[in-house]
Amino acid sequence: MSLIKQLWLAIIALLLLSFIGSLVISITTSRDYIEQEVRIKNEDNATALALSMSQLDKDLVTLELLVAAQFDTGYYRQIALRDTDGSVIIERSANDYSGDVPAWFRQLIEFDVPTGVATIQDGWRQFGTLELESQHSFAYASLWRSTLELAAWFLLAGAISLAIATVVVRGIKHPLSRVVAQAQDISARRFTTIKEPRTLELRQVTQAMNVLSANVHQMLTHESHKLDELRRHLQHDRVTGALNRDVFMGKLSSQLSSDDARATGMLIMVRVQALETLNEQLGYADTDQLLSTLVTQLSQLDKESAEPVIGRLNGSDFIFLLPLIENAEQLKLQVIAALASVTATAPSVEVNLPTAIVPYAPNDQRSTLLATLDNALAQAESLTSSEKIVIQQREHVSLYSSHAEWRSALEAAIRVGPELAYFPVIDAQKDIIHYECPARLKLAGEWQTAGVFIPWITRFEMEPTLDLAVVKKALINLKTDLRPVGINLSAASITNTQFVNELRALLETQPLLAKQLCFEVPATLSTHAIGSLRGLCTALRPLGCTFGIEHVGAEFTKLADLHDVGLSYLKMDSSLIHSLHSSTEQQTIVRGMATLCHSLGIQVIGEGVADDEELTCLFRVGVDGATGPGVRQA
Repeated sequence: MSLIKQLWLAIIALLLLSFIGSLVISITTSRDYIEQEVRIKNEDNATALALSMSQLDKDLVTLELLVAAQFDTGYYRQIALRDTDGSVIIERSANDYSGDVPAWFRQLIEFDVPTGVATIQDGWRQFGTLELESQHSFAYASLWRSTLELAAWFLLAGAISLAIATVVVRGIKHPLSRVVAQAQDISARRFTTIKEPRTLELRQVTQAMNVLSANVHQMLTHESHKLDELRRHLQHDRVTGALNRDVFMGKLSSQLSSDDARATGMLIMVRVQALETLNEQLGYADTDQLLSTLVTQLSQLDKESAEPVIGRLNGSDFIFLLPLIENAEQLKLQVIAALASVTATAPSVEVNLPTAIVPYAPNDQRSTLLATLDNALAQAESLTSSEKIVIQQREHVSLYSSHAEWRSALEAAIRVGPELAYFPVIDAQKDIIHYECPARLKLAGEWQTAGVFIPWITRFEMEPTLDLAVVKKALINLKTDLRPVGINLSAASITNTQFVNELRALLETQPLLAKQLCFEVPATLSTHAIGSLRGLCTALRPLGCTFGIEHVGAEFTKLADLHDVGLSYLKMDSSLIHSLHSSTEQQTIVRGMATLCHSLGIQVIGEGVADDEELTCLFRVGVDGATGPGVRQA
């Protein structure tokens, strides 16, 4: 039995006990008082009537008239005159009771009052004995009326008490419910914090659990930062902070093979000419500072990424992956300004920074892109102008020629409805965890992957509309094929209140199918988006939906901010998985991430697994699941 039910039973029992006890005491006291008053009345009336008879002639007719007159007042149940031998001379009696008091009440409180007795004198001798017994009907009526009034008062007092008790219980129940919910969250490894209630005992429990959650958050923050420091130490150049060559190549391959908007953008390669001469002229320390400034200035060109992807291919060559950029001429102006800031740090020497800019698109070959960059960089080195920058234009065929055509085509495709591709996510036993289901839209007569249309969807702010259409399509598919599916939600969708309300209303109509949905959000979430994700999880978790984060790389440090969200899984970016079997540094990082996630009850899944070697190594370092071109369903 719940604590609230026990509290209600205690309150009701206390009220009943108070009512019954007070009623019994009141009735008993009134009954004793009435009996005492009636006894006195019997004696006084008998004495007064006997005195009157003593002063009269002892004519039986006269005496009978006197007794009749007294009895007819209606206050007596019996009046009897007896002679000295005890024989009845005159007697008047009435029915035992007249009135509307219930019989059970009369039987319950039945009065026990002795008869009033007085002696009648005839001169100096005794004439007889008068016995008088009062009628109890009025006493019953008085006591019954008093009982009803007392019961009415107690009903009113009870109603008021229950109303007050309701307020008190509600004041206890709400914080208690929050404490219970927090305890359930902690048991599910969601370390939430709540406002401390006013109730002392609950406040003490809440304080203890809030401290536990705060300690977990602090531990996660500390451990994730340590892991991030280890990652930087193993994957980044110690002088400039740029990524090592192998790590950058892995991220480039991952980006080119992805289906999201970041699969489109620009590659920038900068070469520091005559690096050995600069070392001799500036010294190693100032040269290192110049290289570090170069990386910093280039990194500032990327306003979207949590950690810009810039790598050091060798001593003098730096390469920068800049997604979501299409205007090469505008980018060129920004690069010129950034390089000018770099050369300004060493005004005493001539610093030449030939630069090549090449656009990239989904499914481009990495080797082809790098060869194009090398050719463009060679052209830049041959220029005699101060600004040695070459843009290697490429033929880019767009599906539609204008923004208006793109918008119209996207709206029509969403109305028709997307299609879902199914890619298995398996565990170490090759059992299905769920299926990744990226959306496809029919544009220009063909089903196009997300990398083609997502940049335009983002530009037109149509993410909520597309995401809702994808969920509807997934629900339709689940009616015929009940396989758990992973659906991508954009940051723009989860921060859109109307989308969240429509999604919840949609899923509430189909609760059995909702349990098969896994919602995935990108790792690049802002603080506002993290708060919105927390609200979305709270709204949809009762329906059985699960939540995960995809493409987690450098953003792993945000895990401390997500410890109370209730994530079911986390998908590591393919750049961390690429060539995992041949890199002990990457294995160390992935193993640490998996261990930290497991402490929160979060499954870890590797993305972009290319072959069996990567798959085997992935499970060996503690990862729970895998997906990618090298993953095959058992």
